[in-house]
Amino acid sequence: MQALLDHIAQFVPLSAELAATLRQRTQSHHFRKQELLHKADTVCRRTYWIQRGLVRIYFNKDGKIVTDGFAAENEWMTSAYSFMRGVPDAYAIAAIEPTEAYSWSLEDLLHLFDQFHEMERFGRMIMSAQFIQQSERLNSLRFTSPAEKYQHFCTYYQPILGRLPLGMIASYLGITPETLSRVRAKG
Repeated sequence: MQALLDHIAQFVPLSAELAATLRQRTQSHHFRKQELLHKADTVCRRTYWIQRGLVRIYFNKDGKIVTDGFAAENEWMTSAYSFMRGVPDAYAIAAIEPTEAYSWSLEDLLHLFDQFHEMERFGRMIMSAQFIQQSERLNSLRFTSPAEKYQHFCTYYQPILGRLPLGMIASYLGITPETLSRVRAKG
């Protein structure tokens, strides 16, 4: 739990009252490799902060699994639309490796935002970073070659690159595993 408190304290002041409320409102999880954090076609009830491990968010399109993102240590993961709207969506979240995480429900999060101005600020900062990341990804997918997509991926995901199966990387980039192999061979 202290690691999560330290993470939050990097962004906003952490009073004793806020720390105590966070301890009360935060749930701890341990997920096995390939265990689901969130099942597709259900409402995503929690947002997760990854303390140790690696997870991915993905969906099934016409029988093909498409990876939409990854989160590792000190990063957040949720199926945002489902979580915020309280509706099912097509996304699933699974552990790629054994994972330790902390989570909040939407009710927890809204309580933290209502009671602590600094948590509202923290939420805005995290959501802004996520928005920027998604915008950069869309630009990369739309306007770059496979080699440029892979280079952008390597730059952004460098700390976890060796922990990801190549098929998941290809899926995330929207290219075939064969194209990824050719790009890597030229690199």
